[in-house]
Amino acid sequence: MAEEINFDEIFENKGKEPVMIPEDDQSEAPSDVIPENVPQTEEIEPAADEFFEVQHSEYNESVRRASAERADKPIQAENRMPKAEKKVFPVKNQAIQSEKRAVPTKKLPPEKEKRKGSGLMYFLFVISVSIILTCLAWMAASDVLGFNGSDEEVPVTLSKSSFTEKTVKVTDSQGNEKTEKQLIPDIGYVADQLKDAGVIRYKWLFRLFCNFTSASDNLSPGTYVLRDAYDYRALLMKMQSGSSSAVTIKITFPEGYSMDQMFRLLEEQEVCDYADLMDAAANGTFNYAFLEGVEKGDASRLEGYLFPDTYEFYKYMPAASVINKFLEGFHYKLTAEMLDWQAASGYSWDEIVTVASMIEKEAANDSERYLIASVIYNRLNKGWPLQIDSTTLYEYPDHKGAPTAEMLAKDSPYNTRINTGLPPTAICNPGIVSIKAALDPSETDYMFYALDAATGEHHFFKTADEFDAFVATQNY
Repeated sequence: MAEEINFDEIFENKGKEPVMIPEDDQSEAPSDVIPENVPQTEEIEPAADEFFEVQHSEYNESVRRASAERADKPIQAENRMPKAEKKVFPVKNQAIQSEKRAVPTKKLPPEKEKRKGSGLMYFLFVISVSIILTCLAWMAASDVLGFNGSDEEVPVTLSKSSFTEKTVKVTDSQGNEKTEKQLIPDIGYVADQLKDAGVIRYKWLFRLFCNFTSASDNLSPGTYVLRDAYDYRALLMKMQSGSSSAVTIKITFPEGYSMDQMFRLLEEQEVCDYADLMDAAANGTFNYAFLEGVEKGDASRLEGYLFPDTYEFYKYMPAASVINKFLEGFHYKLTAEMLDWQAASGYSWDEIVTVASMIEKEAANDSERYLIASVIYNRLNKGWPLQIDSTTLYEYPDHKGAPTAEMLAKDSPYNTRINTGLPPTAICNPGIVSIKAALDPSETDYMFYALDAATGEHHFFKTADEFDAFVATQNY
């Protein structure tokens, strides 16, 4: 008996060319393999069993080849079957070809392909630029805000030569308008110093920040200890005179130093310029009770009030701030008892510090100070010239040794050889013992004293004869 055709296997390979059934085969094709939307126009007649036996092996062979090769091009059945066989399934062939045409492979035109590629490249470009800008913004923000900085301290010096001096009008605490010198920093120089020290990374960004803030106007020359963990605003605040980051210098001023000596030492240590100090001493406003009645205009008005001690200064401090340190030192040394002595003495503070300055220059030790004070007051009370050579030498700060005959003959208010009374100002800045001696002198009848060259101490005398006899024994 001839085998039946397996239509299910045939239509499982519907992407390939179907095998045609001979015209004289009248066997009925299964209705479920014909698409519903295609009308059935021709009935298939059943075929004889002998024909299927002949064709059976060829059909199976074609199906196996089609499944194994999976080729894009279907196997042509017309090489093995008569052309007439193509008429057997016109409807089914039409349905299969329709299905093939239903899913065509679409290709974009070259212009659209090009635009599609360009769009992708633009998208990648925008993403890349955004990432780069984000990274740059983060790096800039990290520098401005001090992120990722370390606590390592580094010194940064702002030289005074990099600042420009400008005269501005300011109003003091009492509402008085006055002119004041102000130092304007070179921000480019400041940025270079910070960059070289590793405190900032982007000089252009620091300059830009300073241009948008007024904090940079308050920068002061000096040496500062800074950290790269500080943000820009903190850096600007730290680089100001008196800040906690400013490097200080300790200077000790010996008792008996004159204003000229003190100011020159300050200039040598780069604390302040000598000329600025002299100007501030002459014209600065300092609110202390012991300076009441002291007129401005002459720097020597503060001689005697610059208390000698050890002080800490910042480099390139304002001159008025430097002087105020000395005056503050004098103020805090005065006790209630000393104020009472001054009030009871009948002498002004100007006169007291002048007497104290002469004691400081003349005394060899502390025990002598009170005796020398008594001699000074005794001679003042009798209207005698003080005849203290130290007052004459005050006008000759560079002179060493005893005054010359020419100096002693000069008619000067500081020449107490020929003038009575006190010199116009103090001749140095006395220590606390000399000030106390001037306030509370010993009560004696001494009118003279002379140096013993052998011991370096002074001898005191009541009469001129005693004094002359002792001096004759010395080899001055």
